[in-house]
Amino acid sequence: MIHFVIVAVLVVISTLALGLFLTNAPLGQVQASQQAQIVDGLMDIHWWFIAFFFSLIVVFILYSVVVFHRRKGERGDGVYMTGNHLLEIIWTVIPVGIVLWFAVIGGQTLADVERRDPQAMTVNVFAAQWNWRFEYEMTTPDGVVTAVTSDTLVLPKDRQVVLRLHSEDVIHSFFVPEFRIKQDVLPGGEDFVRELRVTPNQIGTFKVRCAEICGRGHWGMQAEVQIVEASEFETWLAQQSGECDLSAQECGQRWADTYGCLACHSLDGTTIIGPTWKGLFGSQVELTDGTTVTADETYIKNSILKPNAQIVAGFAQGVMPQNFADILSEDQINQIIAFISSLQ
Repeated sequence: MIHFVIVAVLVVISTLALGLFLTNAPLGQVQASQQAQIVDGLMDIHWWFIAFFFSLIVVFILYSVVVFHRRKGERGDGVYMTGNHLLEIIWTVIPVGIVLWFAVIGGQTLADVERRDPQAMTVNVFAAQWNWRFEYEMTTPDGVVTAVTSDTLVLPKDRQVVLRLHSEDVIHSFFVPEFRIKQDVLPGGEDFVRELRVTPNQIGTFKVRCAEICGRGHWGMQAEVQIVEASEFETWLAQQSGECDLSAQECGQRWADTYGCLACHSLDGTTIIGPTWKGLFGSQVELTDGTTVTADETYIKNSILKPNAQIVAGFAQGVMPQNFADILSEDQINQIIAFISSLQ
């Protein structure tokens, strides 16, 4: 009987020590959303069960090895056991009960994570190789609804946000580790738009990452996420809704950042996915068909609007997005050209 008491005490001590370590050690990211708190709560229950069963098995094994091992000079055979129906019933019924209980609390956790707030704001998220773009809708004082586009996801603290996820090419996956939730982003238009709900609860700057391998530039498909106070968010949104009042080159750089151009085109002469923009304007460009063209305003504009028409030698066709004619205005294109022309 004394052996059972000792083993029970050791299992309790080991479970408490390991469980407290697993649930309190800084093993993960900070909790930056209400959903993160809910998910981590469920994960903590898993950690305690892991700590208990690990301790139950390891303590029994180590105690048996230390206490019941055959000592020098001992003879005789051990006790032969053929089975124990009661024990078999117990180790079948209890695990089944635990699994069913986890199914119940798992379903409740999913319901809490996806709980809908009728006052939630909506942000359209566009994923493309290899950048993120975020669009907000803002109603001006005179009732006009305008779209605000940003390459940074800015969200107000303590307000639920519905992220409507669009892919412009292949499958991506929206993942902010500090939010603890992620969702695949599927191509195919409105029929395949997925929604992800998040309620940020911590001021700070984080990163959205693509969690689905999506091509050569997958490693760098990140965007900044800023969680700010509600008043600061409204100020930022109002500032973004205005026209770009910078110089043409500076506006062009802003659009190049926002629409992901710099994910493929470097500014320092290095080759990423597409040709570098440094020294491009006015240079002679060799195409895949063997001809040579001058990289003037007409060539660069055509390369933006019809990217497969003239492919630079050494680069692949079909990599550059095909929809810039739909999402960029004439002024934005001209400003991007002005920015490229300044990179000499």
